[in-house]
Amino acid sequence: MLYYVSGTVTVLEPGLAVIDCGGVGYGCRVTAYTAAQLRLNKPAKLYITESVREDAFDLYGFISREEQRCYALLTSVNGVGPKAAMAILASGPQNFTLAVMTGDEKLLTAAQGVGKKIAQRIILELKDKMGGAGELDFSAGPAAVAPAQSGGIALAQAALQELGYSPAEIAAALKGADPNASTEELVRYALRAMVMKG
Repeated sequence: MLYYVSGTVTVLEPGLAVIDCGGVGYGCRVTAYTAAQLRLNKPAKLYITESVREDAFDLYGFISREEQRCYALLTSVNGVGPKAAMAILASGPQNFTLAVMTGDEKLLTAAQGVGKKIAQRIILELKDKMGGAGELDFSAGPAAVAPAQSGGIALAQAALQELGYSPAEIAAALKGADPNASTEELVRYALRAMVMKG
């Protein structure tokens, strides 16, 4: 089983990156999000998910474990294949997580091959898994950032943990946020704070 490949990017095309690892080129299917962070003839590391079928053996490469886990969650939903999952993740795991947590069907249906029914199924099946932070643990910290928080804050914290932020980072990013704001507003507020800090 391949866990990741690390080497030089020798080919970079829409949906495909070839990583040269000691003279062997691994062709990896990638999202637009991952491709945007790769540079031709520069070193890169991609986390790999293998897909083996009778007529094909495909490698799906992800720039982060978060993106890879989101892909695994998506393909666990009945009716969502690798192609649709990659299309949904084109705008990044952050936007996908936000769409599920806030029930934003439009963001999901913007992906090629994803209709309204599939989008609704994705939200229905994954919201509890992602919101509860039970199936996924993107951080090594405790499950909750603070014990007694309003519902919106708690959901926002769970969504941010899914994206790999630590409890300390989340607490700092949400400092000064309106506790009565919606989950979506709180997540956007925190992500903006983290981008400005970064």
